[in-house]
Amino acid sequence: MIKAVIFDLDGTLLDRDKSVEKFIYGQHKRLESALGHIDQSHYTQRFLELDNHGYVWKDKVYQQLIEEFDITGMSKEQLLKDYLTHFAAQCVPFPHLVPMLKELKTDNILLGMITNGYTDFQSGNIEALGIEQYFDAILISEKEGLRKPDKRIFEKALERLGVQADQAIFVGDHPTNDVEASANAGMTSVWKRNLQWETADAHFIIDGLDEIPGLVQKLEKQAELGIKRSN
Repeated sequence: MIKAVIFDLDGTLLDRDKSVEKFIYGQHKRLESALGHIDQSHYTQRFLELDNHGYVWKDKVYQQLIEEFDITGMSKEQLLKDYLTHFAAQCVPFPHLVPMLKELKTDNILLGMITNGYTDFQSGNIEALGIEQYFDAILISEKEGLRKPDKRIFEKALERLGVQADQAIFVGDHPTNDVEASANAGMTSVWKRNLQWETADAHFIIDGLDEIPGLVQKLEKQAELGIKRSN
């Protein structure tokens, strides 16, 4: 019986690529005195390349941008502060986010989230999406002292929700940090397809968040019929 659905944040609930593009466009305009000599599309493209879907922290990204584009009058610390201050306002959710969460809550499904990142920054992004109230447990790596794919952070989430691993689904976009790691923790792994990777060894694959309630119902029916999860 499925009692809980636990989500990744970036690339799963938060459309990070669109959010970053919106932010970079705004930063280029906002800091025109320092960045105006750089073509806006070139600045955006290079930021996205260096950012590597969020896996490179921004102090390193901005240091590289300063060197490549000969940015003067603006330090990497100032650019990073601008990022930390303004990014949340540009957060873009994936389609069907809130309706999907509401439907799961209506069906008495517990909701959790596990995200790698800095506590204040990720908390701000969650607040900007307007979804914090739907979750029964939110674990952010800095605060927990653990990062995905460490099995222990998944076990912590299960403990806080009060469910067993085989009663929980984990939904994420990263084949290793989300899919493989949650499966190793005994959960049903769901890969939210991401064009960054060709495939993932998940129990289930979805393209949109609106598919999740139906997947939960499918697993419930299978449990009633005594059908075991396929691996």
